[in-house]
Amino acid sequence: MANIKKTKGVIGILTGGGDVPGLNPAIRAVTIRAVREGYQVIGLRRGWAGLMSLKRDKDVDNSEHYQVLTEEVVNKAGRTGGTFLHSSRTRPSHVKKVNVPLHLQDQFKEDLNDLTSEVIKNLDYLGIDYLIPIGGDDTLSYAVRMYQEGVKIVAIPKTMDNDVTGTDYCIGFSTAVTRTISLTNSLRTIAGSHERFLVIEVFGRYAGFTAMLPTMAGAANRCVIPEYKFNIDRLTELMIADRMRNPSKYSVVLISEGAMFEGGEMVFENAAKDAYGHAKLGGIGNLISAKLVELSPKYNDGKPIEVINQRLGYMVRAGDPDAIDSIVPMAYGNLALDLIQNKIHGRLVCLKNGRYDNIPVDVVVSSKKMVDVNKYYNKDRLRPLYQNFEMKPLFIMDSD
Repeated sequence: MANIKKTKGVIGILTGGGDVPGLNPAIRAVTIRAVREGYQVIGLRRGWAGLMSLKRDKDVDNSEHYQVLTEEVVNKAGRTGGTFLHSSRTRPSHVKKVNVPLHLQDQFKEDLNDLTSEVIKNLDYLGIDYLIPIGGDDTLSYAVRMYQEGVKIVAIPKTMDNDVTGTDYCIGFSTAVTRTISLTNSLRTIAGSHERFLVIEVFGRYAGFTAMLPTMAGAANRCVIPEYKFNIDRLTELMIADRMRNPSKYSVVLISEGAMFEGGEMVFENAAKDAYGHAKLGGIGNLISAKLVELSPKYNDGKPIEVINQRLGYMVRAGDPDAIDSIVPMAYGNLALDLIQNKIHGRLVCLKNGRYDNIPVDVVVSSKKMVDVNKYYNKDRLRPLYQNFEMKPLFIMDSD
């Protein structure tokens, strides 16, 4: 047993997957409330990797794998972006031989190894009674596995793509949308000065929410999303018409990184895959830009139109959280503590129809949350479809 004094109970907290603004406020909310309620809080470093790599030896320095959290520690970081606990895309149930921690390599020698038994032993060693994982569908899918193994899980949804099933809101989404609108509006000055198309690629592997919402807010004329394979001729025609209507003679399209040409597939940077089997996306914006230049003479009296092509990438997940990503993580953290106080686990805290709630955590592996193109996307106009806002959630497109 680790040398950790047990009070009312011990709560572990980790952050996994991509970082977003709002993680530190969530950690802060959990810690402050828990400490004041008489719990001890352990921050697990680098997501599931910290729990997997821990050495169960009181004489070993495990500070790179976990730390005891205090109000002083979390208050300092709580107003900042990113995660001070660090993150990784680690899947303990599928660990390549080369990634098995050194002290376990004599036990786990297969090409692909399941280290779940070690994770459970390490949780017991730390005396953790409840575990709060904060992450997207990958991180939380392993949390479901942990729950099935008997670990008391209370999960918090996080992803700038807003694609965790069962909740209308995931930490990081509002800041991503805010940044996308701001950066797109800044780039307009260049597009307008040179009378060009503005093509902006944003995150969104399977779900197009990060392209849809800024477009709905007026940041772009058109958007193409993973849920609908688009016709490049139709996009070109629409962009030409948008440009002609604009006194400054430019038009804007937002491209989800997972968007696909009609008859095509996703575009990857390379063949390397992460622990969850995802290859790194990127490059669809470049391909669309080239095709727009090639096809534009067909709809512009034989004259090509040049393109300003920008991939926003990490800029939309960098820096401090906006107001929503400061308030929602605080609420989610307290919701998690409410459940723990009532000895309830196996739950995902969520927002449904503007109200905070909680649902069974295994909902995250039940289906994929994507844009319902029949309800929210105009396939002919390649832009959001919205007709009736009455009783819609804050960000319009619900999780059903």
